[in-house]
Amino acid sequence: MTTDVRASGHVKDIGLAENGRARIEWADASMPVLRLIRERFADERPLAGVRIGACLHVTTETANLMRTLKTAGASVALCASNPLSTQDDVAAALNVFYDVPTYAIKGEDRDTYYGHIDAVLDTRPNITMDDGNDLVSRIHQSRRDLLETIFGGTEETTTGVIRLESMQAEGALKYPIIAVNEADTKHMFDNRYGTGQSTIDGLIRATSLLVAGKRAVVAGYGWCGRGLASRLEGMGANVIVTEVNPTRALEAVMDGFQVMPMNDAARVADVIITVTGDLNVVDGDDFAVMKDGAIVANSGHFNDEINIPALESMAQSSRHVREFVDEYVVDGRRIYLLAEGRLLNLAAAEGHPAAVMDMSFADQALSVEYLTRNKGEMEPGVYPVPAAIDDDVARLKLASMGIEIDTLTPEQERYLASWQSGT
Repeated sequence: MTTDVRASGHVKDIGLAENGRARIEWADASMPVLRLIRERFADERPLAGVRIGACLHVTTETANLMRTLKTAGASVALCASNPLSTQDDVAAALNVFYDVPTYAIKGEDRDTYYGHIDAVLDTRPNITMDDGNDLVSRIHQSRRDLLETIFGGTEETTTGVIRLESMQAEGALKYPIIAVNEADTKHMFDNRYGTGQSTIDGLIRATSLLVAGKRAVVAGYGWCGRGLASRLEGMGANVIVTEVNPTRALEAVMDGFQVMPMNDAARVADVIITVTGDLNVVDGDDFAVMKDGAIVANSGHFNDEINIPALESMAQSSRHVREFVDEYVVDGRRIYLLAEGRLLNLAAAEGHPAAVMDMSFADQALSVEYLTRNKGEMEPGVYPVPAAIDDDVARLKLASMGIEIDTLTPEQERYLASWQSGT
C-alpha cells in the first residue's frame, strides 16, 4: 500500500487530489439543500471557533458536508468510519484543496483505522460526528480526557444509534448526541432509497450479476431492507425476506414478498444480503445448506452480520476470484462472499447518490448548529433531530425540485386544534 503521511492528514496518494476535487464538485451539483445551508453559513458563521472531529465514510458527499462546516467557521478533522469505504481521491482532495485534515485509506488495516481515529481525537474536538459510534466508543473507553471539551455530537446510522442507546441505558454516555439517523428526512429517504439503489450498484459492480430471475434474500425489513427489497423486485428478482420482528414480517408479506426463516431461505437463495445491524444473521447452519454458487453480502454497518469465521472454518479451500469477491468451497459447493462482508454499497460502489445524501447531511449540518446554539443546556443522552430541522430540510428539498405544496388556512388550523366539532 502506497501512503502519503502529512502533518495535516494520512492518505493513499496525494496525487489523486485533482480527480477528487472534480468528483466532489460533481456531487455538489446534486446537493442543493446543503449548498443553500452553506450560503447562509457563509454569512452567519454559526460555528466560529468550534472544533469538529468526524468519523464518516470519506465520500464525495461527505466532502461537501465538510466544506459546509468549514464555511460555518468550524475547524474540522476527518477519518473513515469503515476500512473499505474511503474514496482515496476524495481523501486527497480534502487535504489539498479544502483544508480538512483527513486520515483515511481504502483497505486500511485495524491498527491504521484506529490510529486514524486517534489522530482526529488528538485535535480535541468540541463536537463529534460519528457513523457507527466508533469515535464515541473510543472516547468513552480510552480517551476520556477529551470529555472535558466535548459539548455534543451527532450519529449518522442505525447501528450507531443502537450502540448509543445501549450506552445511555447503562449510564455510560457522557454528553448529548443527536441521532440524525432517526430524522424522517434521513431514514425514510437515505436508508430506503439510498441503500436500495447503492447496494444493488455494489452487487452488480462486484459480480456483473443479472438480477432478473434470481432468488434474492433480504435479511431485515427495516427502512434499508424495505428499500433493497423494492429495488431488487423492480429489477426482476424473486425476493424473499427474513425477519425476527413479527410486525415487519407481516408488512413484508403485505408488500408481496415471501417471508421465511433464514435457514429455509438459504437453501434456495442465489443471493443473500443482510441489512439488520445484528450479529451472525447468516450463520454456520446456513452455509451448510446453501447451493453451489450462492452469493452472500452485507450492507449493514459492521461485517458481523455474516459469520465469516464460521465460513472460513467450514471451507476446504478459498481464493480471491475478482475484486471484492472471495470464493469459499464448502463440501464441494462454492459460496461467494462479497467485500469481506463489509458494506457492499460503499466497498464495491460509491455509496448513496448525492441527491439523497443531500438531506442526510443537511440534517447533520443543522444539528451541529443546534448543538452549538444550545451548548451547556442539554443533558447527556440521545436526542432526536428537532422537528423544525426535519421540516426545514424537507421544504428546502421540495423547493430545489420545483415542487410546491399546500398550506393550511387559518380555519383549517383552528379545526385541527379543536375538539368540539363532531359528526
